[in-house]
Amino acid sequence: MSDWLGFALSLSAFLASHIIPRIGGMRDKLIQKLGRRLYFSLYGALSLVLFAWLIVQVSEAPRLEIWPQQAWMRWLPNLAMPLAFVLIFCGLGLRNAHTLGGTQKSQFTSVDPGIAAVSRHPLLMALLIWAATHFVVNGDLAHVLMFGSFASFSLIAMWAFDKKAAREMGDHAEAFFAKTAWLSLTPLLQKTWLHRNLRDLAPRCVLGLLCWASLLPLHEAIIGVWPFPL
Repeated sequence: MSDWLGFALSLSAFLASHIIPRIGGMRDKLIQKLGRRLYFSLYGALSLVLFAWLIVQVSEAPRLEIWPQQAWMRWLPNLAMPLAFVLIFCGLGLRNAHTLGGTQKSQFTSVDPGIAAVSRHPLLMALLIWAATHFVVNGDLAHVLMFGSFASFSLIAMWAFDKKAAREMGDHAEAFFAKTAWLSLTPLLQKTWLHRNLRDLAPRCVLGLLCWASLLPLHEAIIGVWPFPL
């Protein structure tokens, strides 16, 4: 049982760091006291440290295989991660206060929902894509627990943000949910939407793809696993 202690502690600490600040308005109080820039700098640094600790503990946890890895499984994250990186860059400064990474004061209008029409939770959707595709690839117990926790967290967080938005937006909530989605590619086929948003969308897509392409060769050096089928 002690062999699992490091993994259990690291996973619990990482998840707790994302849940506890939301309790009792602690996050808002800290932002007010420290300022948004300092708070998110410290919070981001803490998240990276805890995530690095978790990755180390996952690799050191006992390997108990639940299902074997097949070569085709490795194509799932390779095909999905470019979209995840694009969603990450699209989620920064999103015109939606009711999501992770959104602007403090929403400028959302049902006439021009912006990138929220593709995803009103792009950062959380990117997390879900990353976790779900890696969940399939890694069938040992430690990875199943880790990626399953991340996938569950992203789903619960999107649901919670939507519930909060419905309460706070009142009569405007119906239009908000009608014009946005968790993930929809339909707006990319609409000329009106593209005309309004392509200037903002294009550089974000390029940066996301460049970031993905630059990090992919480092996967083996950082994680210790070659990402493509052997």
